[in-house]
This record gives sequence, C-alpha cells and structure tokens, in this order.
Amino acid sequence: MNSALRIPLLTTLAMLAFAGNSLLCRLALRDTGIDAASFTAIRLGSGALILAAILMLRGKRPTAGGSWPMAAMLFAYAVCFSFAYRDLTAATGALLLFGAVQLTMMGYGLWTGERIGGLRLVGLLLALGGLVWLLLPGLAAPPWLEAMLMLAAGASWGVYSLLGKGAGDPTAATGGNFLRTLPFAAALMLATATAGTVDHTGAFYAVLSGAVTSGLGYVLWYAVLPMLRATSAATVQLCVPAIAALGGAMLLAEPVTARLLVASVAVLGSIALTIYRKN
Repeated sequence: MNSALRIPLLTTLAMLAFAGNSLLCRLALRDTGIDAASFTAIRLGSGALILAAILMLRGKRPTAGGSWPMAAMLFAYAVCFSFAYRDLTAATGALLLFGAVQLTMMGYGLWTGERIGGLRLVGLLLALGGLVWLLLPGLAAPPWLEAMLMLAAGASWGVYSLLGKGAGDPTAATGGNFLRTLPFAAALMLATATAGTVDHTGAFYAVLSGAVTSGLGYVLWYAVLPMLRATSAATVQLCVPAIAALGGAMLLAEPVTARLLVASVAVLGSIALTIYRKN
C-alpha cells in the first residue's frame, strides 16, 4: 500500500481502537451481565494472549520486555477504568482519562524541576479548570466516585507512560506488561468471586476490548508511530475523546451536555497548547 494512504489509515484505525475501549467497556457494563472485575480480568487476559502470539510469531520471548512496576500501573489503569465505567458515559470517561494523563505527566515534570511557563502554564490551568468545571456539583456532573476512579486510571496510565520511556521495543514491553498483569487479575477475580457475574455477551465485549482495541490497537499505534512527527503523533490523540463522544451518542444514545462540551474545549485545548509549546 502507498505510504501516503497507509499512514493515515493505520493512524485512524489506532485512534478508533483507543476510543473503542471506552465504548466497549461502557456497553458491556451497562447492557450485559458482566461485572467490572470480570471485564478487567478477561480484557487483560485476552490482550496478553494476542500480544504473546504476535511476539512469538516474530521470534521473540513474550516476557522479554516490560517490568513489574509497569505491569502494576497497567493493572491499576485497567481496573480503575472498568469500575469507573459502571456509571460514566463514554465521552465523560475518555475526557477525564485524557485530562488526568496530561496533568500527571506535567506534574511529574514540575516535581523533577522542569519549568512550566507561558503557553504550558496556560494549558495546565485550562486543564485544571476544565476538570473542576466538569466535576462541580449539579445535574450534569458525573458521579463523584466513578469520576475519581477514572482520574486514578488516567494517573496510572500517565505513570505507565513515564516508566515506559526507556522500556525499549514498545510491542515487546506491552506484551510483557500484559502477561505480568495476569497474577493481579487472578487475585482480583478471587477477591470478587462471590459477587462476580459473567455472561456470553459481556465476555465477548471484554475479549474484543483486550485482544482487538487494546492488544492489536497498541500494535497498530506502535507501527505507525515512527512514521509520524512528534507533533502529529501527540495531536492526533486529541481526537479520541471526540470519537468516544460521537460513538456514545450514536451507538449508546448517551447525551452530550453543555458542561461536557465546555470541559472538553478546556482540557483538549490545554493538551494542544502543551504540544505546540514543546514543538
């Protein structure tokens, strides 16, 4: 395939996969009998299987990459993500997730002595203001507990990303990390065994989320990432909450409120300002 077509096609598929995680999780927990813990365990297990298969086809040992600290952060992200989506819309969850990732990584920069001024400072204040606006009490505010869980998921993903900067081959690292989450997932299932429920449809959505929109989605993204400029790679991810909002409205009949729109402009605008300042 011509590279002029291949790059945008792979990028589009990767972004659809990332947004698909929000939609599949919300759909499963809202419309099927599966519980959040079981969804998490099946998602991580199916992601580990598909990534292990891909690595073995490449002649690599599945556990050669990754680390236990990264796996712990990946598990924390996945479990908080699932429990948050019990009562968040797809769009609200995606926005909280991206906002928390951004604030975590910028907060780490401040903690390590990085100076943040100018547009980046404006971006930080915008992101904080957008999340505060979204979470203010009112009829359109998301449930507090689930919102905090999604913010924790975003913080975990932010730490996971920071730990992964020197992890080497991203596909090998991701495969190794998914495999290392399996003991955590088994412990979660044991802890929630008496309350756990799984049906065929819910399990199917969890497998799709793990094997396709997580496992294969990451492989697609890592395949196209070297072909994108840093600015383009960062900017294109801003579309994920928008795709999740559109998908939630069209497929799940979820409302897009004025509060969500204002918060989206603030949070995604802050990320755009940060990207522009860095490049």
